[in-house]
Amino acid sequence: MAGMKVILRADIENIGSLGDVVVVKPGFGRNYLLPQGLAMLATDSNLKVFELERRKLQAKMDALRAEAGDLASRIQAADLSIAMRVGENDKLYGSVTSSMLAAKLAEQGIEVDRHRILLDAPIRTLGEFEVRVRLHADVTALLKVKVVPEERIHEENAAAPKQEVSEPESAEQPE
Repeated sequence: MAGMKVILRADIENIGSLGDVVVVKPGFGRNYLLPQGLAMLATDSNLKVFELERRKLQAKMDALRAEAGDLASRIQAADLSIAMRVGENDKLYGSVTSSMLAAKLAEQGIEVDRHRILLDAPIRTLGEFEVRVRLHADVTALLKVKVVPEERIHEENAAAPKQEVSEPESAEQPE
């Protein structure tokens, strides 16, 4: 079966980068690359059109890469702590998944699609882990995740509110 020759309009992982003329399987080209606007058929007229369009596409790709770089620095600065229920011998009930990590990042104001979080396997033990987050073909961030027993979080939270609660109570007693 012959391949389909296309011009890439974006950087595509494992295929090529913007402007490359590549041969792909016809189904992949017809059903994914062309409808998504990621490629165009490699004809003489399309090559001329692409050269005119190249600067705009390159500027757009550079902007996306810069945005991904900013997001990567925010992710690397983030400190995620996930409280999980544990049983005997500190074994987790369940596991930490990419969906949970995406939700925790969203709580800190960092929106990341869960599919961009690259977990080789779900986290099933307590401890500290580094998780890769692929934000762009050229940009990958390392997210530091701490998995702690649920009780520790409750103990820390229980100690802090008691101090806050005691002050308002003393203010209400003179009434």
